[in-house]
Amino acid sequence: MGPLLLVLLLALILFGAGFALKILWWVAVVVLVVWLLGFVLRGTHSGGGRGRWYRW
Repeated sequence: MGPLLLVLLLALILFGAGFALKILWWVAVVVLVVWLLGFVLRGTHSGGGRGRWYRW
């Protein structure tokens, strides 16, 4: 009975980790798209050059 519970617990942990990693991949893709859009669509400032779109 112990090994069966251990295998089920391991399967549950791996399923949860796989789901979390898939969500993190989608978050990373969304952040990359937002960053690229900000990089492409950044405005110009009064000096004629292109300004930074972020505040860092």
